[in-house]
Amino acid sequence: MNIAIVGLGLIGGSLLRALRAGGHQVVGFDADPGTRGLAGAAGFEVAADVARAVERAELVVLAVPLPALPGVFEQLAGHAGLITDVTSVKAPVRDLAVKHGVRRFVGGHPMAGKETSGFGATDTALFAGCAWVLTVESETDLPDWLTLATLCTELGARVVPASSAEHDRAVAEVSHVPHLFAAALALQLEDNPLAGALAAGSFRDGTRVAATRAELIVAMCGGNASEVDSALGRLIGDLEQMRHALGTDPGRDLTPAVARAGELRRAWPSSPGHPANMTATVDGLLDLGRAGGWVTRVAEDMATVETMRPESGRNGF
Repeated sequence: MNIAIVGLGLIGGSLLRALRAGGHQVVGFDADPGTRGLAGAAGFEVAADVARAVERAELVVLAVPLPALPGVFEQLAGHAGLITDVTSVKAPVRDLAVKHGVRRFVGGHPMAGKETSGFGATDTALFAGCAWVLTVESETDLPDWLTLATLCTELGARVVPASSAEHDRAVAEVSHVPHLFAAALALQLEDNPLAGALAAGSFRDGTRVAATRAELIVAMCGGNASEVDSALGRLIGDLEQMRHALGTDPGRDLTPAVARAGELRRAWPSSPGHPANMTATVDGLLDLGRAGGWVTRVAEDMATVETMRPESGRNGF
């Protein structure tokens, strides 16, 4: 398959490596000349601009930050091939695709990252075992969705179907707010050398993503501001209840919430159940994602998918 990747940072550059390793014809582009130079020096085909990158592409992957997407979509208006993205928020990207008349678009978000960034941090195996959301909407063309699902599962990812709205709500809770919470925790180090000397495993694990570049955190949280605000409100409410419990009877009032949190964390991630085949439909895929399930393989008939669902009774299901 001829594939163009626009944006060669951690995700886009790792895709460049992984897709070429999978036998695809891949060309990349990045707005930064230094990044283009690094990719070219690594032996990859790199175009001088977006137009030349996509001119032969059957699939275009947009791997640029959300603020840069409007300009890229302007250059792709009328493109006949399939277009996807890897942005961590989905509803605004869907709106951009509609606004610019993109005819074949399926939103995507691989839940695979690390605190380092740039082409120098890229990794061919970055997507192995990760959850990769592919959005399903009323207008989704299922053959296009299944084409992308095939590519993603070949990279070792678990493809999770979800609507843009459901995706944005979920990632606010388990990705975007944790970045802000990690930042708030890391600020405890400021002018506090004793705390820095005593900080150990719990602080390290709780603040890991605070080392991510600030502009990337701000872009993803700002692009999903409404859902992040709601999730932050719920988290702050839980913390306020814990704070109140500390001032009353911690053994009686704080233990239930902390114990329930421990149960949920120990049960995560849910153990997979047994594989099952299903005919791919919009409603069926959405039901699969809502149940915490995923697609592991697309059959040769490009209509049937092999799926997994978590075992019942785990994580409160």
